[in-house]
Formats: sequence, structure tokens, C-alpha cells
Amino acid sequence: QVQLVESGGGLVQAGGSLRLPCAASGRTFSNYALAWFRQAPGKEREFVATISPSGTNTYYGQSAKGRFTISRDNSKNTLYLQMNTLLVEDTALYLCAAKGGLGSNSGSQYEYWGLGTQVTVSS
Repeated sequence: QVQLVESGGGLVQAGGSLRLPCAASGRTFSNYALAWFRQAPGKEREFVATISPSGTNTYYGQSAKGRFTISRDNSKNTLYLQMNTLLVEDTALYLCAAKGGLGSNSGSQYEYWGLGTQVTVSS
């Protein structure tokens, strides 16, 4: 089992920045690919970014490219999402997820999920 707990969400003005940590506990953190997804009210869950177990490889969804950065610190068992130049349409519940093996942009591939942290961007 891997337990994931997101934090760092809140209310921010458009154009601002937020950094979301996701703390993990349980099995060996460095064995898992990790990802961020988000879900806005009335919309389907959307892939944001994924990172390989070592942190060497990253892949971003279209909405995150150029503005968001995914990273991880395996010594601290923590995943991060740095979000810059936030837009109103970035408002969503942000969730972190873990899976064995390679990362994926498909949520159905992930075995473990956190409960999420709410990000609200005001105009």
C-alpha cells in the first residue's frame, strides 16, 4: 500500500503561482511512477503530468505544458507540482497518484490515489 496526501491548495489570483506537495508513505517511494491529475466540477478527470520513478523523465498534458513543473524528492518521499501563470480554468481538485512501472497519462493505470487538494483561481 502507498498512502498519498496532497496539500498546498488554496485561493490564488490569476497570474499567480502555487506549489503543491504530495507526501507519500508506505512502500518504497522510489519504485513508483507518480502523476498529477485534476478534476473540475462537472468535468472529467484530466491528466496534468507524470514523472518516472527516478525523476529523470517527465511528461505533461497540454494544459500544463510551459506553465507547470512536476518534480519529486525521493529522499523526502514527496512529489511536487509547481504551477505558474495560473488561469481561472486551472480551478480544480488536484490529485496525486502512484503506479508501479512506467508513468501513464491514463488515470485507470494508477493504483493509489490521494484525496486531493482544491485549487481555486480567481479573476
